[in-house]
Amino acid sequence: MTLVDTEDADPAAAGRPRRGHTARWIAAAVAVVGAALVVLLATRPPEAATEVDTPLVGQRAPALDGPTLAGGSFHLASLRGRWVVLNFFASWCPPCQQEEPDLVAFAYAHRAPTAAALVGVVFNDSAAAAHAFMRSEGATWPAVVDGGGQIALAYGVVGPPETFIVAPDGTVVVHLDGPVTASELDHWLARARQGTA
Repeated sequence: MTLVDTEDADPAAAGRPRRGHTARWIAAAVAVVGAALVVLLATRPPEAATEVDTPLVGQRAPALDGPTLAGGSFHLASLRGRWVVLNFFASWCPPCQQEEPDLVAFAYAHRAPTAAALVGVVFNDSAAAAHAFMRSEGATWPAVVDGGGQIALAYGVVGPPETFIVAPDGTVVVHLDGPVTASELDHWLARARQGTA
């Protein structure tokens, strides 16, 4: 019995790469690209908040009244005389998830009754999901339900997270887009207090 080399038996196959080799090359290329993507995403710095020039800066903050996730009601006017940090967020938003531990740290550092107050506004999210998200992160500040999106519309919010700093007289002094850190909030508050924000 004689063994026949299939490449010798089919002269047309002699110049073609074997299918097994091609599949291995493709798999290797996909693995290399996948590994490069993982490295890129793992080493890329997280998103950061940027100051946004908005017509609201220097103007009276729009009214912010509504039910809270905890079942109470909130009125921004009740915080007149204090610095207020308004944070628009959603449980489904990865940058919101990124910033939440920093917001918890900020709220803890500013827990004194006369310190800056942190207030959340639920953006395009269900109250149940937003409440579960805040509870899972240890967030204790009030969060206003913006069911019809009217609060977001009044503040010109396009997508979360967006954060506003409101002065004790009710004037918007800073608008930040993107996930904030506790140190960034402290920086912007210090600048706002000095009148350089």
